[in-house]
Formats: sequence, C-alpha cells, structure tokens
Amino acid sequence: MDHAVALVQAYLQLNGYFTSAESPIVANGGRAGVRTITDIDILAFRFLSGLPTSEPRHAAQGLGVDIGTIDMIIGEVKEGRVGINSGIRDPDVLKSVARRMGDSADDAGNIVDALLNTGKAMLPTGYVVRLIAFGAFPPGSQVPPCRIISLRHVLRFLQDYVRRHWGVLRHMQFKDPALGFLMTLEKAKRGEAGRRGEEGVEVVPALGEQRAVRERAEVLRNPPQPGNEGRNGRGKR
Repeated sequence: MDHAVALVQAYLQLNGYFTSAESPIVANGGRAGVRTITDIDILAFRFLSGLPTSEPRHAAQGLGVDIGTIDMIIGEVKEGRVGINSGIRDPDVLKSVARRMGDSADDAGNIVDALLNTGKAMLPTGYVVRLIAFGAFPPGSQVPPCRIISLRHVLRFLQDYVRRHWGVLRHMQFKDPALGFLMTLEKAKRGEAGRRGEEGVEVVPALGEQRAVRERAEVLRNPPQPGNEGRNGRGKR
C-alpha cells in the first residue's frame, strides 16, 4: 500500500470510517473478460454518529461531517501536490461506486452530475457521497469541486491521537502500517529520557572492566574556557 494512502486510511478509521484502500473499478472487457478502469485510492463509509472515541470534539476534524447523515468518501491521495486523476472523474467509475452503495442505475446519472459539479451528492438511500483530495502540497493546477485535506493535517491528527491515548495504546500491538510506525516513533521519542542520555549510545564493558566516561559528558561538565585554546601553543599569535 502507498505510504500516503496508509496515513489517510488510519486517519479515516480513527474518525469512525470503515475503509477500503486502492479499490479497483472493473468493467466488461468483452472477450478479454474484465478490465480495470482505475483504482480508487480510498473508499470510506461512516454510519450515523460513528465516533470511535469517547472524545467527540477531537473526532472528524477537517472532514466536514454532518453527524446526522451516513457519509461516504471517494478519496484521491497524492504524496505531492493535491490532484484528482481523470479516472476518478470518469462517469462510469462514479456510477460503479454509486451502485456499490446500493443505488439503482436510474439514479446514477444525477449522482454523477452532482459529484462532478459540486463534489457532493445526496443518494436516494439518504447517504451523502463526497469527493475528497488528500495531498502534501497545494494543487499545481485547477481541481474539480471537492474538499481538500493536507497530509500535514492528517499527520498532526494521528500524532496528537497517539500522544493523548498513549497510556492505553502503549500496551497494544498494531497491524496497521501507518499507526504502527507512529507508535514506534513515539516510543523512540519517549525512550530518550533513559540512562543513555542525549547521544543514545552506550557500550557495556566486559566483566571486570569499568565503564568508560563518555567524552561528550565530560565536555559538558567541564566546558572549555575562552582564551584557553592556545594552551599547547596553538591559537597564539
């Protein structure tokens, strides 16, 4: 899975969404069977008031979710500049996504028009489907109507979540690649306070040998005084 997609998937899951990453959209290919039209980076589905945390004020930040609706996201994820590929704007692709949500082909045309013109559509089932573009940098060219969320916002949300819930999360194991890596980074940061000090390096001596005094620690305790540089003849005129 793409690294940026993994970050976005973790972000959406912590905001109460069920997700499907890098979902292929296929079409009838005649004698060849089926063909893949495009891959959708992230599909996400959120039930009414689907908050996974006991702190609702921290949930769904930046997503613009109406808590009173069932929300469906079609997401495009870029590691660089925000952009929406032509594949995700293909009417056949959007119709296929609408059918996956249980809406009939009779309504697909109106849904596609609303998504392409406004970035949002209300389905007959009562679901809301929206286009969201994720990326590290602002768009390099014009993008169609949609909501844009920066990867910086995603990362800050995830880091804040890990810090706030560290007391519980530190006892858990994570299979999710993005959240698992962030947990490892947090453990590494918190481990700086150990006896290995700022350098984070220690040599355990052989049995019977004394532990050597770290040179940097000695320098920190006895910093050189101005004017002493020429004690051995160097630095003097």
